[in-house]
Amino acid sequence: MRLASYSYDGVDGIGVEIDDSHVIDLTKALTVTRAGTAPADMLSLIRGGETALSAVRTVLDLARTNPSAVPRIPVKDIRWHPPVRRPGKICGVAMNNSAADARKVSAPDHPAFFMKPATCLLGHKEPIVVRDHYGRLHPEPELAVIVGKTIKDYDPRDGDDAVFGYAVFDDLTGNDMRSQDRVHYWALYPDPENPDEVTRVEQHLSYTARYKGTDGFGPFGPWLVTKDAVPDPHALDISCSIGGETLTEDNTRYYTYTVPEVLAFISRFLTLEAGDVISMGTAFRASKKGGRPLHTGDLSRLDGPVEVTISGLGTLSNPVERVRGETLPDWRLKRP
Repeated sequence: MRLASYSYDGVDGIGVEIDDSHVIDLTKALTVTRAGTAPADMLSLIRGGETALSAVRTVLDLARTNPSAVPRIPVKDIRWHPPVRRPGKICGVAMNNSAADARKVSAPDHPAFFMKPATCLLGHKEPIVVRDHYGRLHPEPELAVIVGKTIKDYDPRDGDDAVFGYAVFDDLTGNDMRSQDRVHYWALYPDPENPDEVTRVEQHLSYTARYKGTDGFGPFGPWLVTKDAVPDPHALDISCSIGGETLTEDNTRYYTYTVPEVLAFISRFLTLEAGDVISMGTAFRASKKGGRPLHTGDLSRLDGPVEVTISGLGTLSNPVERVRGETLPDWRLKRP
């Protein structure tokens, strides 16, 4: 099933796709058919587990056999929200693609991940606002995994048991902000020869909060596709284009770490909860047609739309809206 969060006639709702052009509003449908309790939002539906999904299937069956029983909403008339609007956590997996191996000077032998805030999320067709003081900004097409239940120390042999579904994610990244927030310093560690003393180790750090988590840096959607409709999440084609120019054509088979492995590793440190989002890493193999590399797809100078397509999940499309002539508003206090 394909699920969506949206606004229609000024009212927020969640729905399920009934055909290529229509969705059924689940709150209205479940109220009319009495097939189950109407969830308040997508997060409530996910937390409802199999019982909630069973009710949605009942509504779908009824709508297909008796079209007049449940009203349909034209997809062209809805305003798309991110499928899960306020996930508790968004974890992004870094450099999880074998195409990145040649660029690694050194790297851990496990998934490296970072956090993005829910306020970065952006719905399908909503504009990516690029402000001058963001600097360079490029898209990163990724597969998003939506967690279906609370897990801790997940067993990777359980496969997709903890997965609710999948979606398209664009992990927008501000390269200039990454450089600005880089720190080259001497880290202090216990001396291995004398643990009561410290020794200095030269390190380079860059913190992700701005260059990954700025408002609008997480286009997400349009659909949340339940896992039963995705036979193999490790065999999905991914492509990304800017202004009609295809930059990358890749496949999830090239992920270094699989979905179960990523869930298992992250849950060794963070409890994952229903509705949490895991973005599996950038697909950036060059387009077979040639053209610019993905990391030169600078939205501070290139016009949109930015489109990310994953087979079976749909196309996430966002126009680009640049704000020119603006400087970073003063944030410092006046000091004597």
